[in-house]
Amino acid sequence: MKRLMGLDYGDKTIGIAVSDELGWTAQGLEVIRRTTVERDLARLRELIDQYNVGELVVGLPKNMNNTIGPRGEICIEFAQSLQETLSMPVHLWDERLTTVSAQRTLIEADVSRKKRKLVIDKMAAGLILQNYMDSKTKR
Repeated sequence: MKRLMGLDYGDKTIGIAVSDELGWTAQGLEVIRRTTVERDLARLRELIDQYNVGELVVGLPKNMNNTIGPRGEICIEFAQSLQETLSMPVHLWDERLTTVSAQRTLIEADVSRKKRKLVIDKMAAGLILQNYMDSKTKR
């Protein structure tokens, strides 16, 4: 069975999470420090191959009133580019408040500010992916 991969696409980083083989749980995997489109895509391809990923879920940052702003437009373009380049299904998923939730969890766990900065994006990717998978099992 192919896994799902969740992406939290930011200006400087891409947080990455993958599902387990049964598609029940999401685990934060790593954070790509963005350099060039070619290098970023090459690393994504490596991870897709390594984890046998069949579909991608990209976080879509919507405004609280459900509209899509400039950051959301960038994520939509990124998702479309991935779908064309990688020839695989790419789903957009509302990511409102996932980073806030991840931040709150890390603060409650008494993780230092420096360490939080290193893991926040992959944790947000995990929340995006988990929320997506949970929505599919409720149907």
